[in-house]
Amino acid sequence: MKTETEVKDRYAAGAQAQEAALCCPVEYDQQYLEIIPSEVIERDYGCGDPSKYVKEGETVLDLGSGTGKICFIASQVVGPEGKVIGVDMTDDMLEVARRNAPIVAEKAGHSNVEFRKGRIQDLQLNLELLEEKLKESPIADANGYLEAEEVAEELRIKQPLVESDSVDVVVSNCVLNLVSKKNRQQMFEEIFRVLKRGGRAVISDIVCDEDVPLELQNDPYLWSGCISGAFREDEFLQAFEDAGFYGVQILKLDEEPWQTVKGIEFRSMTVEAFKGKQGVCLERNQAVIYKGPFKKVLDDDGHPMERGKRYAVCDKTFQIYKKAPYADFFEFVEPHEEVSLEQAKEFEPFNCEGIRERHPRETKGQDYDVTTAASDCCEPGECC
Repeated sequence: MKTETEVKDRYAAGAQAQEAALCCPVEYDQQYLEIIPSEVIERDYGCGDPSKYVKEGETVLDLGSGTGKICFIASQVVGPEGKVIGVDMTDDMLEVARRNAPIVAEKAGHSNVEFRKGRIQDLQLNLELLEEKLKESPIADANGYLEAEEVAEELRIKQPLVESDSVDVVVSNCVLNLVSKKNRQQMFEEIFRVLKRGGRAVISDIVCDEDVPLELQNDPYLWSGCISGAFREDEFLQAFEDAGFYGVQILKLDEEPWQTVKGIEFRSMTVEAFKGKQGVCLERNQAVIYKGPFKKVLDDDGHPMERGKRYAVCDKTFQIYKKAPYADFFEFVEPHEEVSLEQAKEFEPFNCEGIRERHPRETKGQDYDVTTAASDCCEPGECC
């Protein structure tokens, strides 16, 4: 099945005339749509709005940006200090997006959006640069094909479409499911590569509640229509985890299915996932207490944590848990005597392979022997 060709052809047609079957209803913030030309809005397809999770000043990468609607919304949210990059492989979509970019920029009062031609599973290869090279040296035989592959690899290294560790947030709207299954691992690895440490992916896509049978997967029309390539709900989340992400969570799952085919329900899901668990583990005598509401949870490293107990964690994990999406679920216990990063680097690395409780004396100090009067924790006139 020529999956990519079918997708490209169908979305090229969708750039010329609106096709309702390529999208499901999405409510966008009207204030951001007012300056976007109707041509963009009518011919841009999706199943969610990941732009609502973008923040001011961020660098945003939109995968499968189409005619640019999400990019133009994100442009207004991130403001003049931010930057938005749209990546798409379809010339017709890129033409609409680029032609309307100056119009949106003028109305917004700042220009911070650019559109690049590439495939979302290969964010290193700039397809327009490759096309220029191929015009200079057209492929005439097998040797020419092999030389073209070498040129492509050189471009990936010397002039990548998107630099590594350069993006604060990667967004996408109903596009990942269009990529063939053999390229999906690479696609998630590429999303991970381009994100900065501490960055995140916010992806809206179509998922299904059951496995899609082979006869549907082999239907090019259903594939390009976001049906037969849909991720099963749990496998979609697992794909982020397998690529090295942590803190993977469902931000939104539509209650009603977008479509039902042979009893299989297809609906929109928006997922958030973070990058940043990599790196050395330092011992600084810190502890975390899981507050609940569940009796026990399993963290992304496979460590079980029971409610109310103090657990020893490395500094990296301690700092991560103090941020979204974990902060509301933990209490954080700092040592009475701070262990500086310089001191911690002189110690043995913290062993994160297992989990253990941290005795309070580890954070207070073994010789801690303080006795104090009752603290004044009551409001005047109230009784404790």
